Amino acid sequence: MHAFRAAVEARDLDRVAELFHEDVLFHSPFAHRPFEGKDAATAVVRAVMSVFEDFTYTDELEGDEASGLVFRAKVDDKRLQGLDLIRTGDDGRIIEFTVMIRPANALMAVGQAMAPKVAELPKAAAAG
Repeated sequence: MHAFRAAVEARDLDRVAELFHEDVLFHSPFAHRPFEGKDAATAVVRAVMSVFEDFTYTDELEGDEASGLVFRAKVDDKRLQGLDLIRTGDDGRIIEFTVMIRPANALMAVGQAMAPKVAELPKAAAAG
C-alpha cells in the first residue's frame, strides 16, 4: 500500500505532512496555480477530508517516475471519481501532487465547497 494512501485512510494528518517535501507543489483541479509548500499541501488535504464523503481509494498505479491513487467520493449529492498523481524526490518525499476529478459537475461542487477553506493558502508565483 502506498504510504500516502495509508496515511489518508488512517486520517493521520501528521503522517501526511511528513510525506510532503518542504517545497512540494500541490496542483488542485480548482486552482489556476499550485499550492506551494508542505503546510499549504497539508491544509488542502485537511480541507478535502472535511468536504469529501464516502471517500475510498480503489486502485493504485505504479510507474517509473510517478504513482497514482484512484479514488471515489461524494460531495453533496454528486458522486465523483478522481486520481492523485504523486511524484517523489530522491529522499522519497512527495515533491509534486496533482489531483484530477471527474465529472465536471462534481468538480464544480468540490470547488465551491473547498474555496472558503483554502482561500488564504499560499500558491506558487508562476502561473500554472
